[in-house]
Amino acid sequence: MNFSGIIIGLASFMLIGLFHPIVIKAEYHLGTKCWWMFALVGLIGVIASLCVKNIQASILLGIFAFSCFWSILELFQQKKRVEKGWFPKKTASK
Repeated sequence: MNFSGIIIGLASFMLIGLFHPIVIKAEYHLGTKCWWMFALVGLIGVIASLCVKNIQASILLGIFAFSCFWSILELFQQKKRVEKGWFPKKTASK
């Protein structure tokens, strides 16, 4: 039996699920100005994916990288969701 597909599928599911709360917290605390951090980490993930020899690690690094890139879009979508009142907006502390 080959479990590679199941392992990669589960890891993909978990990685993508992990980014949902990260985007929410990032937008809440930093706003959309942190988009470049997702881009930089994604670029590092792409480079790492190209450099590792293990195919499964390369695939997972690629999924991680493109989850970072997708999070840039989600960050701006999250801003719109906050404006609609679907998520709390950070207020200035005294």
